[in-house]
Amino acid sequence: MPWSRIISAIIAIALALVATLLGGWYFTIVIAVSIFLGQLEYFNLVQARGIVPAAKTTLFVSQALLIICTMDGSLADAVLPLGGTFICFYLLFQPKMATIADISASIMGLFYVAYLSSYWVRLRGIGSAAVSNIPLQGYWPNSWTDILDQKNLVALPPGFTLTILAFLCIWAADIGAYVVGKFFGKTRLSDISPKKTVEGAAFGIAASVAVAIAGSYYLQLPQFLFTGAALGLLIGIASLLGDLTESMLKRDAGVKDSGQLIPGHGGILDRTDSYIFTAPLVYYFVTLLLPLIR
Repeated sequence: MPWSRIISAIIAIALALVATLLGGWYFTIVIAVSIFLGQLEYFNLVQARGIVPAAKTTLFVSQALLIICTMDGSLADAVLPLGGTFICFYLLFQPKMATIADISASIMGLFYVAYLSSYWVRLRGIGSAAVSNIPLQGYWPNSWTDILDQKNLVALPPGFTLTILAFLCIWAADIGAYVVGKFFGKTRLSDISPKKTVEGAAFGIAASVAVAIAGSYYLQLPQFLFTGAALGLLIGIASLLGDLTESMLKRDAGVKDSGQLIPGHGGILDRTDSYIFTAPLVYYFVTLLLPLIR
């Protein structure tokens, strides 16, 4: 593996961990930058197919969505239909008549890259207001034992621990699928992404389940075996589907990578595709299903 790929991964993981710990507007800013750059790559893919989306309007609406998510997550769902309507109005009054593809690509850019990813802001925000202790609704531990000592978990923002657990499951799924697929994979998973194998995908999902069970035990979640297995399976599958979806977009656009921003990794979408579908599934698992488990 090239050193550029390893160094880039270390920097990205460190940035993700610090931003997730801080939470509040600090976390939102990092997510906002990622979404902005990811949407630029997405629109480049779209334009390679001769489609003319409402790129600037969609970028603006997406940033407004993240601001609203941070201020009041309950209002965020209203942004998608309102933003979609605004985008359609914009396209209606362009000098050149918009096509179905132009409208669809614009709405997809809002939904796929921004709306789904905004659930990370909602997930990190769970229970964060009560423990915020630095400006911009952020959090910093009074002592590192708050994080390292299992007895002090109650002092941490629930959104922080749950977000970190989700990240760890995604990383386990990605690494497990990559290593096993590279050295032991023989059965092609899909023509969409020829390098992916059934063996790699299965081990990646299994790794996600293992990490989720361990994390559920450490976080003292109810019925940790069942909770961890269900959450890990959900994340492992969603991570894989997110990867395949982005591969489908790149294949249709006729490119190998969505961009060249990250040395050794390609573009932002190439590195965050596993997170897109995962975010809303984890959020609703935590807020709707977890309270029902006793």
